[in-house]
Amino acid sequence: MNRVLLSILALFISICAFPQKFDNLGKTPQMGWNSWNAFGTKIDEKLVKDMADAFVTLGLKDAGYEYILLDDGWMDMQRDAQGNFVPNPEKFPNGIKELADYVHSKGLKFGLYSCVGDKTCAGYPGSRGHEFQDALKFAEWGVDYLKYDWCYAGQMNAKEAYTTMRDALYAAKHPVYFSICEWGDNQPWEWAKEVGHSWRTTGDINNCFNGSKDRYGVMQILNLRDQEKLRKVAGPGHWNDMDMMEIGNGGLTHFEEETHFALWAILNSPLILGNDLRTISKETLEIVKNKDIIAVSQDSLGIQGFKYKTIQDNIEIWVKPLANNEWAVCFFNCSDNPAELNFDWNGQTIKDSIYNLEISFSDKFVYKMRNLYTHKETGKTNKVLKSKLEKNQSLVLRLYK
Repeated sequence: MNRVLLSILALFISICAFPQKFDNLGKTPQMGWNSWNAFGTKIDEKLVKDMADAFVTLGLKDAGYEYILLDDGWMDMQRDAQGNFVPNPEKFPNGIKELADYVHSKGLKFGLYSCVGDKTCAGYPGSRGHEFQDALKFAEWGVDYLKYDWCYAGQMNAKEAYTTMRDALYAAKHPVYFSICEWGDNQPWEWAKEVGHSWRTTGDINNCFNGSKDRYGVMQILNLRDQEKLRKVAGPGHWNDMDMMEIGNGGLTHFEEETHFALWAILNSPLILGNDLRTISKETLEIVKNKDIIAVSQDSLGIQGFKYKTIQDNIEIWVKPLANNEWAVCFFNCSDNPAELNFDWNGQTIKDSIYNLEISFSDKFVYKMRNLYTHKETGKTNKVLKSKLEKNQSLVLRLYK
């Protein structure tokens, strides 16, 4: 029996007693960069190193971003004679381990992509039938994160397919954040908590704010699922994933980029950038480095936010409970026209029935407000909140005593 088969057999034996995912990963929603939205399969070694360098020089690492994620297209079209993944030799002449080592040398973590089927979504070899072998290779290369897609799955059972890879990763004994990219077709929020650290809830996002029935923009992803159903199963170590962000890719206005970032933070979706960091604008960089919005995402309470109500026909109010009895509140003008916000806090009570939390406003219960875009205190809740909101613009506040 050859060495590869012996290693795989040892993995099978090792998982029989305690199959599980790795603990102590994803205590807050993951933050990083992924190659797909901006580059598709047009990726190579230099690109990834450039992004790792940019993380440091742009201050993204200091802002909390930590993962450099290489998506579909990194592998060659065929496995080797032993059945192992082979990196594309033209794109990655020095191999994946050298690339992972470079990313690690920057104080960052490195992630790869694979798929449950025989092929990936772009037609490269998938992991079906090679799960334990691939897990060993990922461990050998020092991979810290696996995005695992759902293409060419045929009649496979989603829970079983993802559990198989979970067990393979755990048996390889190298901690890996397991990102389930199943698109929500098989209700992963009902079973994925024990399998992965995050799971996709919809199909792929597109570079637009308002998409269509079959082309998801930010609004379609927000409204496709029953957020109340989703949020009750999310928390530290197990997050709903509304897909990578399209900020900086040219399809959104400045206000739409702000709103996209804020709502992903409020809903505890991973903050995964998907743009070319080498050409990022100053304005977009300020959005994705906004320490106050990032703090909402990374809040230690770990409770996913929700839509409180819609007022004035077109202004949605999204809220998120935070640690220390504080709350984040986002007023979002989702209409095609400017709107004049007039919100009287007095007499309002925001209730989170799932977690039995609430905040009330009256003359006796007055909160300070911090504008998370200007980073300044902007009054108290004992006065009517007034603001002009342009199309798809948001106002995000942190309420505290």
